[in-house]
Amino acid sequence: MVMAQRLAMEYVNATMQMTEFQLEQLLHTEGTRHISHRVKVLGAGEQELVLEEAGGEEVHLTFERKGGVYIGSLSCRVENPHLMNAVRKLFFTYKGTGTVNRIYKDITMMYYYEGGSVRRISEVRPEGTKLIYQHKYSLAEMHSIYKRQTVESEIRLIRQEINRLLDIRNRVRQEAVVCEVDEQLAAAAFRLFQLEA
Repeated sequence: MVMAQRLAMEYVNATMQMTEFQLEQLLHTEGTRHISHRVKVLGAGEQELVLEEAGGEEVHLTFERKGGVYIGSLSCRVENPHLMNAVRKLFFTYKGTGTVNRIYKDITMMYYYEGGSVRRISEVRPEGTKLIYQHKYSLAEMHSIYKRQTVESEIRLIRQEINRLLDIRNRVRQEAVVCEVDEQLAAAAFRLFQLEA
C-alpha cells in the first residue's frame, strides 16, 4: 500500500503559548540547513518570527504578550516539506491550539488540537465530512466536570434556601425570629459567595 503524499498543511486560527524565556530561546536558536528565521519587532511591541525556506516560502508567527506569557498566532498554508516539519515541531513543542488541515490530493484530514492534544479528527472529501475521532474525557477531566456540576447543584440549592428564608423574613414580625433568619441568610450568602468565586 502506497502512502498518500501530503501536499500541504494549513493552520487555521492556531495559537501557541510560551514564557518569555521560551520565546527568547526560540528567537535565538540557529536556523537549519533548509530553514532560516528572522525576527521583526512590530509597532505595538509585538514580535514576529518569520521562518523562511531556502526556496522562498515563508511562515509568519506573531507573538503578543498577555500577562506573563506570550501568545503566538498562526494562520497559514505551508507546502514545503522542510517548512511543514519546522512549523509542526513548533506547534507541538508549545502545545498549540487550533485547527490543522493535512491536505492530500483527494482528501483533507482536519485535526482540532487543544493544548497540544488532538481533540477531534475529521475526514473531508468532496462528497462530505466524516468524523474519525472524538476525544473522550479522561478520568481527571470527568472528576473536574463532576465537581463543577456538584458546585452548581449546591449553588442552586443555596439560592432556593435564600428565597425560602426571605419569604419567612417577610412574613414574620417577631424580632427573635427575624434575627435568626438574618443569621441564616448571612451564612447562606457567604457560602454562595465562596462557591461563585
